[in-house]
Amino acid sequence: MRPRAWLARRLPAAAAVLAVLSVLSIGPVSGAEIALAGGGQVARMGRMVDTADGGVRFAYPGVSLFVRFEGSALSVDASSTGDKSWLDVVVDGGPPRTIHLARERSSVRLAEGLAAGAHTVEVLHRSETWHGVVTLASFVTDGRMLAPPALPSRRLLFLGDSVTCGEALERTPPGPKQPVWWNPRASYGMLTARALDAQVQLVCHGGRGLLRSWNGRTDEFNLPRFYELAIADPAQASAWDQRGYAPDLIVSAIGTNDFNQGIPERSQYVDTYVAFVRTLLRDHPRARIVLTEGAILDGAKKAALTDYLQETIRRVNDPRLHYIPSHHYPGDAQDAHPTRAQHARMAEDLVPALRQLMSW
Repeated sequence: MRPRAWLARRLPAAAAVLAVLSVLSIGPVSGAEIALAGGGQVARMGRMVDTADGGVRFAYPGVSLFVRFEGSALSVDASSTGDKSWLDVVVDGGPPRTIHLARERSSVRLAEGLAAGAHTVEVLHRSETWHGVVTLASFVTDGRMLAPPALPSRRLLFLGDSVTCGEALERTPPGPKQPVWWNPRASYGMLTARALDAQVQLVCHGGRGLLRSWNGRTDEFNLPRFYELAIADPAQASAWDQRGYAPDLIVSAIGTNDFNQGIPERSQYVDTYVAFVRTLLRDHPRARIVLTEGAILDGAKKAALTDYLQETIRRVNDPRLHYIPSHHYPGDAQDAHPTRAQHARMAEDLVPALRQLMSW
């Protein structure tokens, strides 16, 4: 398998619409072999929690599992705590197909009618934590499981809000905003990882900031708190062991929601960011860290955030800490979040700067 085959290629817009509307059949494979989702026959990318029966639970967007097998069909036993969880399924690097998960545990057919030979299936979580916490128990094939694909050795970590999560970048099918519009696969973070041939974790939460949420609340899981979690659901929060993933590069794109109700007070904001960056430096002693504003802020608010980031860097005074400016991408008349095309441009902005920074 080519180094980048683990992340499927982007689709043209028309094909993407068809893929989103496509739902795979539900029903068990007449299985000859089972692989536990948390077992050694599955390659995993993203923050997950192992279950007592060998499965995995996850909630952040972009979490991905990869399986190789010989056989004509593959299914997975899956469920969600909510009604808004969606998965992408990619078979042998083909176009993604989108599945809506039910609350009840059920067997979901991922692939069927495949030709003889080895096949690779990727399952990617499209949705955010507040849409539902997903559990995958096991994969079943009518053939036999093979060794999982190797993931890239480079590792990225993107920290952010709804933009990093890929909110509403699809805008299809038309109408009011729907959970299926989220698509981290086409987000700037995952596109950047693909261009740099790297694994990636998207640790993000819509509506949240560094200090306060979009509505000014400070008692919710904002970045310093949800960074510590594998599952950032207050009803079932699960801690994340930072030793489980050692990023080479961390990009923090937070601040839009902090500034939603006005420019926050300087000293508290900078003090909080300084403390958080020092936590990142401590947890990941070999990682370089990039601070950036994100795509939505502009004008006086963006200027203030830029100033706060620069002051944070001056106070931390560490050669591993850097600043890369973000360009403004205003979404469109339908939604203020960046469009699919704008996410692609955001990645194009970042990749050369990160490649130079990391000498990749």
